[in-house]
Amino acid sequence: MTDLIRSAALTHYPDVARSVGLDPKQMMRKARLPLACLEQPELRIAVSAFRRLLEMSAAESGAQDFGLRMANRGGLTNLGPVALIVREQPTVGKAIEALARYIHIHHDGMRLDVRRSGNTVMIALNLRGRHPSALNQSIDLGLATVYRVVQVLCGDHWRPVEMHFRYPAPRNRERHQDFFGCPLVFNSEVDAVLLSAHDMDRRIASSHPLMASYLRKRVEEIDTRPGSWEEKVDEVVRSLLDSGNCTVERVAEHFSCTRRTIHRHLAECGTSFSAILDAQRADLVTKLIEDHDRPLAAIAIQLGFSAQSAMARWFRGRFGCTITDWRRGVRPPAEAPSASAA
Repeated sequence: MTDLIRSAALTHYPDVARSVGLDPKQMMRKARLPLACLEQPELRIAVSAFRRLLEMSAAESGAQDFGLRMANRGGLTNLGPVALIVREQPTVGKAIEALARYIHIHHDGMRLDVRRSGNTVMIALNLRGRHPSALNQSIDLGLATVYRVVQVLCGDHWRPVEMHFRYPAPRNRERHQDFFGCPLVFNSEVDAVLLSAHDMDRRIASSHPLMASYLRKRVEEIDTRPGSWEEKVDEVVRSLLDSGNCTVERVAEHFSCTRRTIHRHLAECGTSFSAILDAQRADLVTKLIEDHDRPLAAIAIQLGFSAQSAMARWFRGRFGCTITDWRRGVRPPAEAPSASAA
């Protein structure tokens, strides 16, 4: 199953790319990432394509600290609903536990393992699907994001006890040293942030217990996220229809695969792209046509029809009445119960 990440992870990519002399849109095309995700932070994109973009950007710019530059612009603010529940915890320790528990909501391919040994706590980073090499930027971004989150909670003067990296030391360690401000251990057995156990007991002054409880319930609702190919494609189709640009090719871009791969996996699930698209169109069109001021031609374009007349034919076949009838409340008998219930 393809791991996905919220496109909010790319929020600061254009600025960072331009700062090292890169054309961000050109780089995203090379990495086979849809440009639409720069405008829609809740879209899901393939983790593999995101990692590829980071490594290519570092290689082509010569900026071997590219992952650190990305983390320096982002941190907690890019984590969406995960950030909200982390901020409302009573202590730094509880916040780190919440981060480890819910980080997959933001990033399918990232896991955090919190271990305590004496006076030291280790936050180990595990990248699912990790290759033996050429993921330095993803490791740096992951570790630096965790570091920034803890720093936000503890204060600007906080520093880790040590930072551990499984990859060999870069030729120039100065950027890493300046960023983390603590001893660095390369060729380590783990990718990890080490902090003092005393840091875990620090109180978070801004926390609110009732808000934390409310947010936990909301985040756990979000955590019932798609798991199968059918569910994940369904989620992306829904997002792309909202933006008015949904084709199987665009969906394939989000999964960093070909349209044939999409069709094959959906067939294995007993469905098809056209069936998913049809169901999502049917759900969305009934909401859009409730707005009588919205031109039907614009709705047709958003739903991907070649013309308003094509949408009209599809609507009649799908719902058994015209759009005009639907707006007037004149609907087939099958719709009568839901209409009266409303």
